[in-house]
Amino acid sequence: MELRALGSTGLKVSVLGLGTVKIGRNQQVKYPRAFDLPDDATVRDLFAQAYELGINFIDTAPAYGNSEQRLGQLLPRHQGWVVMTKVGEIFEHGESRFDFSAAYTRASVENSLKRLKRDVIDVVLVHSDGDDMRIIKHEGALEALDKLKQQGLIKSFGMSTKTVPGGLWIVEHCDVVMATCNLSYNDEAEVIALAHKLNKGVVVKKGLQSGHADTASGGGGVEQSIAHVLGQAGVSSMIVGTINKKHLADNVAITQRVLQAK
Repeated sequence: MELRALGSTGLKVSVLGLGTVKIGRNQQVKYPRAFDLPDDATVRDLFAQAYELGINFIDTAPAYGNSEQRLGQLLPRHQGWVVMTKVGEIFEHGESRFDFSAAYTRASVENSLKRLKRDVIDVVLVHSDGDDMRIIKHEGALEALDKLKQQGLIKSFGMSTKTVPGGLWIVEHCDVVMATCNLSYNDEAEVIALAHKLNKGVVVKKGLQSGHADTASGGGGVEQSIAHVLGQAGVSSMIVGTINKKHLADNVAITQRVLQAK
């Protein structure tokens, strides 16, 4: 699996990253089919397969149920995984709520460090509620993350944005942006282009449209989707969430085909 620089962070991440919503949360999610949370043995097998296939990048968040705790318990720390988590969104009692204050941001990162059983987190993103510019201009989350980086508790930070203005601001002022890019939505192409120009990290979310990209769900196809995302200059990695080992192996094989055809 090809590794790409995550902008100027000094981190190198696999072009396909593993999303972990499905190991920790199955309520209020937007996937086409319902699913049960996997047991520990299944999660261990999934991580082992991902590692064998060359994936070194994993995405989690406090909003993903108990995903962080399970990573801390089940992800082998000696394997050098690059871990990305988030702050700002809290999922409790079947509902999301948000807190972007500096105090909550620091507490959230400290809790994530404990749950993940790590001394430092590679990437921390603000989990936007959709109002990117209000968070950027009027909340304390980004300033708190900058201080945590200076203190050595995190290596890099940015935001999982939902708007073009927010994405452009993050690219200009932070290390990493998580942007949406897929066959049916390319509005944030200018965010990715600016990140490429400024050597900032770009992680793509919803590249497979939350599971709706396959033709069985009416999408344009997984291979076409992966080719579209990885064809954008500046993309460091594309996060794909799955708990199905066959799907994971298929996605890696497709990614290898796409990269060889470039």
